Amino acid sequence: MVHADASTFAEGITKEQAYQQVLDQAEGLFFEQRNWVCNLSNAASLLWHAYKSLPFPSNQVNWAGFYTLDPLSPPTSPQLILGPFQGKVACQTIAFGRGVCGAAAATGQTQLMRDVDAFPGHIACDEASRSEIVVPIADNVKGGVVVAIIDVDCSVVGGFDEVDRLWLERLAALVGGACDWP
Repeated sequence: MVHADASTFAEGITKEQAYQQVLDQAEGLFFEQRNWVCNLSNAASLLWHAYKSLPFPSNQVNWAGFYTLDPLSPPTSPQLILGPFQGKVACQTIAFGRGVCGAAAATGQTQLMRDVDAFPGHIACDEASRSEIVVPIADNVKGGVVVAIIDVDCSVVGGFDEVDRLWLERLAALVGGACDWP
């Protein structure tokens, strides 16, 4: 198979089928590849193309990617730094505890925001984003420490649901174990 074919999604598939393809293709692309930049880049592309193949509201995703733990940030005030993504340019750093991404990183819990305006302190990197899901990625080798987050934004309110949570948490587990983190 040509690598680019991994991001081709059939028309008319369900969200569950698209996510299953993302996981299957990511697992294949990660085989014998532990570099986090490489793996997150391919995962961001897979997510982007999966969302664009689906019907409304999933096809309204306007940003899909990763932030990683900034290795230069002090342990007393950790921050995330922009990683591989698809979409418009984004915020470069986010402190743990700040915004939806920082909340996921600080708590180690998925943040599913039906309406980002309802989240106190939401960071608007793109004002077109109306809903967001952020899933922490843990490194079990480092005792389950959060080393990155998956961040997906949608331009409509209610763009994400429990199906997204379930499958993105599965992707986070796969990515967390497939990479050598700095």
